[in-house]
Amino acid sequence: MNREFDFKMDCKPDFGVVTVNLEGDQTIKVEASAMAAMDTNVEMKTKFKGGFKRFLTGESLFINEFTARAGPGEILIAPGSPGDIEHLHLDGDTIYLQNSAYVASGLDVQINMKWQGFMKGFFSNEGLFLIQCTGHGDLFFNTFGAMVCIDVDGEYVVDNGHIVAFTEGLDYKISTVGGYKSLFFSGEGLICRFEGQGKVWIQTRQLGAFASWVYPYRPVQSNG
Repeated sequence: MNREFDFKMDCKPDFGVVTVNLEGDQTIKVEASAMAAMDTNVEMKTKFKGGFKRFLTGESLFINEFTARAGPGEILIAPGSPGDIEHLHLDGDTIYLQNSAYVASGLDVQINMKWQGFMKGFFSNEGLFLIQCTGHGDLFFNTFGAMVCIDVDGEYVVDNGHIVAFTEGLDYKISTVGGYKSLFFSGEGLICRFEGQGKVWIQTRQLGAFASWVYPYRPVQSNG
């Protein structure tokens, strides 16, 4: 497996974390608030990423850069959501992430916002923008729940709430499973119909369904 960094992943697939061993003067980009621990010789710089576009997604506006100074250093990266972490080494290819999936990457991986269009954005439950990652180097992304990678050659259907990432070369359309009656009464939501050749990463849980499951057990204040 190609890799830019010396790293190990632990606690998969429930509460995945990544430990990266940086060489001297080596730098890794990390999503804001994902650093859990690091050596004292690792320095952090905060950089503004995404501008107003990323503000619209509800995600943080900053990506932190961590650099090992005066020798090697270790950094422990832990995303906010309970779930799995996946590693992918980009070699000039492109992958699209849902707007909360980015965790970390090398300096030569470019992070941009991709406009979905009003129809796809408003009905996909993932906002108006996707995160486009392209270039050369390691990329780490995470899920809510465990993660499954599916090879697509032709057409494939995924529930919107379960999509984590997909590769360039796959197009998608937002639709319902069986018409609007099914949308409101079947318990199934909107879906993405992928078409083309590539990979799709899905998460085994979705936040909306989990919130509905937890809701009956919430503490309720008595009015008496």
